[in-house]
Amino acid sequence: MLEAFFDPMAIEAGCDEAGRGCLAGPVVAAAVILPKNFQHPILNDSKILTESQRDELVPIIKRNSISWAVASLSPKEIDRHNILNASFLAMHKAIGKLKVRPGHLLIDGNRFIPYLDIPFQCIIKGDSKYASIAAASVLAKTHRDAYMKKLDTKFPQYQWSSNKGYPTQAHRKGIEAHGPSKHHRMSFRLLPPPPQGILFEK
Repeated sequence: MLEAFFDPMAIEAGCDEAGRGCLAGPVVAAAVILPKNFQHPILNDSKILTESQRDELVPIIKRNSISWAVASLSPKEIDRHNILNASFLAMHKAIGKLKVRPGHLLIDGNRFIPYLDIPFQCIIKGDSKYASIAAASVLAKTHRDAYMKKLDTKFPQYQWSSNKGYPTQAHRKGIEAHGPSKHHRMSFRLLPPPPQGILFEK
């Protein structure tokens, strides 16, 4: 079972993001404040859950949380700020949308840009350690996956319904054949560099 809290005296919000490593689509962040006594047997890092498990958890998290919020930054904003800063800014937006102001933030990862004067704790692999971060990871991933499936109906050549914008072979073949779309991150290397030939001295 995941840890329920880091600071027993504070209203804590767990924060996580989805889509940092994608070639296309937004980066999405979520912030979740859970009751201190909240537990669920399958809640965990969204990456190790099945799609059906994540879908099952979404209404449970939303119904039981004290407050939750999801926010995103577009590919153009990612290109402007770089993906690391865009991830932090998406978290800031999500925290700012919470209906209850947290007194402490639990951040998945090892770095963060402070938000206002709220103290925070960075926790490596926090989405597999703390319930509120795991809940945020589930909301961020399911929100982003649903958005990429919707985009796929207009841009089927990239197969986003299956790869969600990550750099799969099928996605890159789509970029190679059709070029990038307006939803691609132009600051990213969309295609691998061509193989270097072997030079022989005469």
